[in-house]
Amino acid sequence: MSTTIDATAAGTWDLGDRTVNRLGFGAMRLMSDADGGPSDRGRAIEVLRKAVELGVNHIDTAAFYFSPLRSANELINTALAPYPDDLVITTKVGPGRDPSGDWLHVEDGKGLRGQVEENIRQLGLDHLDVVNLRIGRGLERGEGSIADRFGALAELREEGLIRHLGISNVGVEHLEEALAIAPVVCVQNQYGLVTRREDDALVELCARHGVAFVPFFAIGAAIPGASPFGAADETGKDVIEEVAKAHDATAAQVRLAWTLHQGPNVLAIPGTGNPAHVAENVAAAGLRLTDEDMSRLNAIA
Repeated sequence: MSTTIDATAAGTWDLGDRTVNRLGFGAMRLMSDADGGPSDRGRAIEVLRKAVELGVNHIDTAAFYFSPLRSANELINTALAPYPDDLVITTKVGPGRDPSGDWLHVEDGKGLRGQVEENIRQLGLDHLDVVNLRIGRGLERGEGSIADRFGALAELREEGLIRHLGISNVGVEHLEEALAIAPVVCVQNQYGLVTRREDDALVELCARHGVAFVPFFAIGAAIPGASPFGAADETGKDVIEEVAKAHDATAAQVRLAWTLHQGPNVLAIPGTGNPAHVAENVAAAGLRLTDEDMSRLNAIA
């Protein structure tokens, strides 16, 4: 499949008053290579600039995306500032890390304000376009009410520090609770062809409310090197490979295309530290799967 296609081929969606191409970029994988070693700083900067050159105008990041040598926010600032007018940078708060890298979880309004201000400072902005309240410790949810924390972010929105709000790692009940407090422009959850398909109902609820659904780990596993299938499922792998071959595409491109085919409100934010992979991922914006393709792929789950 040609890698000259740019992100505009995926179509657009509005995050509040900001319009983004549905194929975006996630910054988490910029800090380290696939083997866990430190990434090359120059290559990471090249990746970001390449993504924007290819029409990506939605970048997902967080202040807690850092390694002993790299910080995603610093890389974004260095590579892209002064930022293009159409670029939307989305970040998330709730989880955090102290200077040594140990994880912590912020539960109070003062702490959330500090995290928002930290992202603003690192990115060199005067406000944040979109802030997601991320709940849960790790990928498991299991939390109750988000009213107090989301309400604290809604106050920061009223102050002008945040333009739009989202929520992450959530269930249907959390979206309903958040919508009663303030407008929600996006929900960001782990979701993919063979991952957390119980969220199909949440995707539909987002669509009914005009909320973007933004999957992370749509291509692969949460742990680098791990199989996105969990236990080996050769039948599922074979189906993806067959569909990919029919379109002269890669398996990763098929996964991204499947994600974008879930509805006009579904975005994709694949991440990579490889400039060539950026072009491959963006090219998936132009991959159109047939009804038969979708039936075969959906049968895997």
